[in-house]
Amino acid sequence: MKVATEKALPQYSSIETLRGYLELTKPGITLLVLASMLIGFLLGSAGQIEFATLFHAALGTILIAAGTAAHNQYIERDLDKLMLRTSKRPLPLERIPAWRALAFSLTLLFSGLFYLILMVNPIAGIISAITALLYLGAYTPMKRMTFTNVWVGAIPGALPPVGGWAAASGTIAEPGMWVLFGIVFLWQVPHVVAIAWLCNDDYCRAGFKMLPKNDTSGFRTALTCLICLVLIIPISAALFTLELNSWIYLTGAILSGLYFLFYGIKFQLERNLDNARKLMFGSLVYLPVVWLFILIDRVVLFYIF
Repeated sequence: MKVATEKALPQYSSIETLRGYLELTKPGITLLVLASMLIGFLLGSAGQIEFATLFHAALGTILIAAGTAAHNQYIERDLDKLMLRTSKRPLPLERIPAWRALAFSLTLLFSGLFYLILMVNPIAGIISAITALLYLGAYTPMKRMTFTNVWVGAIPGALPPVGGWAAASGTIAEPGMWVLFGIVFLWQVPHVVAIAWLCNDDYCRAGFKMLPKNDTSGFRTALTCLICLVLIIPISAALFTLELNSWIYLTGAILSGLYFLFYGIKFQLERNLDNARKLMFGSLVYLPVVWLFILIDRVVLFYIF
């Protein structure tokens, strides 16, 4: 008579387990969310930065961003096993039990939400809650349904600077914050599409629909990127038009936009892996550089002149 035995889980050291929890939070993406929130807070402060509020907003944002990333990996843990680029994540490798990842992610999410509401203001908390709900409740399931997930996913991706502005000002009615939203929204589409082009085989294994259906030539894919890259230049210039930034920022934003557009045009003219890779790297340069120019511009305006 055979005795049934349970599958033995792999054994990992405490350091490896802690590293696994850190990986669940996707530190790179969390830092990018934090940077975008800080830019929104900076512009929303109108030169009068309350550093205590800034600290609370930063901590709450980190908690919610990390929790959202961790919960996304919990939801997609079985799909991540099917893709080469995600198969080494903590949950597919069973470095962390799924129930613990669920408890970890929900703890971060709700801690961050209540922290922002109590220590910053309710509007900032609501914006962060909407960000998490859209990302987890709309974008994540839509990835297996339709290419329009890219547009839907760009909404929560573009909300962190809005949350930062709301944390500083207590309002979402000022046009400057929606210019920041537009910049990140238009940046995110070519960024995600370029990655999808490079990882299409991997995404297909998991059933993700990250590129337009039946777009065998890639024309619609590249055109989608190009439209966003053309629009992002005048949208970014609106911060100068609204007198939120000076010619220092305007010069940097236009040059950065033209740099990004150049790789979008190359991808449109010759749709191959090499140009998709260049477009992706262009996206990785663009947003941090634009944020840097906003920061430099503010430092020059308020601390030198």
